[in-house]
Amino acid sequence: MELYEVIMAGGSGTRFWPLSRINRPKQFINVSGNDILLNETIKRMDGIIKRENVFVVTGERYRDLIEKEIVNGIPFSNILTEPAGRNTAPCILYAASVLQKDKGDGIMCVFAADHHIKNVEEYRRIIQAAAAQAEKENCIMTIGIKPTYPSTGYGYIKSKESITNEIYSVEQFVEKPNLDRAKEYLSDGGYSWNSGVFVFKVSVILDAFKKYLPKMCEQMNKIIDARGYDNESSVLHDIYPNLESISLDYGIMEHADKVQVIAGDYGWSDVGSLNELGTFHSADNNNNILIGEDIVTFDSKNCIVKSDRGLVALVGIEDVIVVESDETVLICQKDRAQDVKSIVEKLKAEGMSEYL
Repeated sequence: MELYEVIMAGGSGTRFWPLSRINRPKQFINVSGNDILLNETIKRMDGIIKRENVFVVTGERYRDLIEKEIVNGIPFSNILTEPAGRNTAPCILYAASVLQKDKGDGIMCVFAADHHIKNVEEYRRIIQAAAAQAEKENCIMTIGIKPTYPSTGYGYIKSKESITNEIYSVEQFVEKPNLDRAKEYLSDGGYSWNSGVFVFKVSVILDAFKKYLPKMCEQMNKIIDARGYDNESSVLHDIYPNLESISLDYGIMEHADKVQVIAGDYGWSDVGSLNELGTFHSADNNNNILIGEDIVTFDSKNCIVKSDRGLVALVGIEDVIVVESDETVLICQKDRAQDVKSIVEKLKAEGMSEYL
């Protein structure tokens, strides 16, 4: 059965501000020094999924940027634009419905555009194993990441009985826990981080939408019926912004009968905060991550500093993140990196949109 890649690339990446901006969010940033995160997502599956089978779902404001910067071989007709962000369930339903109309049935692999993988070979093996299981069992597959610390920033997947030596049925999806609960999950051993990666047959996920989100399916069918006709854009703009805003986890995964998880241990990061810059760069003898040519430290340790221009000097500083980007400077404690999105919200509230 043919494999298809669907990449969700509509996020704003507010926790990665000021590197991530409204006009150029995280998925369009070259964090690793190799390529933008979107292109790295595509390249990871080269040789397994043909580039003509790669679909990207994004916001309207990013279509021109994607067409300009996306790697060769992706048909522009495979770039699907949302008039408004409505969370992951409508995004995935849109892509699955287009796939069914344009290509027929197949195995759909859903990825975020802004994740980083260290062990690409193992990642590819896991995705292929998930695809084989989805084809064989007509199940909904998700990828769970083996937790390495009690994270409060990720949702968790609770496994049930073993199906193979690495595939388990899913008992439940758990929202982001507090620290004590996260420690319990880690010691239990039956929980994995929810990576937000899904693999299933197009027909299987569409049947699930019909069962659990029937109204959304009815609305989406009107959009798909107009695909390729002169009124396609007007129908899309009339209907899509009014779709229910709901995640795939809430709308489908928590209700579906046959959901399975395969454990992944391949150096995964969702690049969810500025702390993750340490994933891409080596530390000095004082455990400082220094990204840029003109950075000087004295008696400072455990810091992350990124500067594109000008000199940044640290004296007697510990456990701090400093980011200079486009004449904007952010300084925050490392353990408060998740709170950067609060600054973005405050800038919006105070009308300082020029900094977003």
